[in-house]
Order: sequence, then structure tokens, then C-alpha cells
Amino acid sequence: MPKQKTRKSVTRRFKITKKGKVLRRKSFARHLNAKKSQKRKRSLRRVTETEETYAKKIKKSLSRRK
Repeated sequence: MPKQKTRKSVTRRFKITKKGKVLRRKSFARHLNAKKSQKRKRSLRRVTETEETYAKKIKKSLSRRK
């Protein structure tokens, strides 16, 4: 069986920490920001951890074992 190739789109969107957590950017931060509150825009700038159910799929598409 050949080795699984890495999904390049996933490598750009997600980052895996040393402990194996999958980090992602928040959505809804690109445009139409005039109507969003400053508090909401500030929270959208932060990086957040991905839910465990999605993290498994992301790690698999990144060809990671952890």
C-alpha cells in the first residue's frame, strides 16, 4: 500500500502543537467588518483549538500518527 499524501490545503489552514492539539483560525473575519463589534473582531483574531472529532480527520489528512 502506498504512503498517503499530505493534503496541502490542510497544511496551510491548521497547525499541530507538540502535544498534538490542532489549532485553527476563526471564520467570519474577512469582510463585512463594519457591522461587527470591536469585541467580536478582537476574538476573531485569536487562534482556537479544533474539536476532537475534527482533529482526528485533520491529523489523518496531514499523515500524522499522534
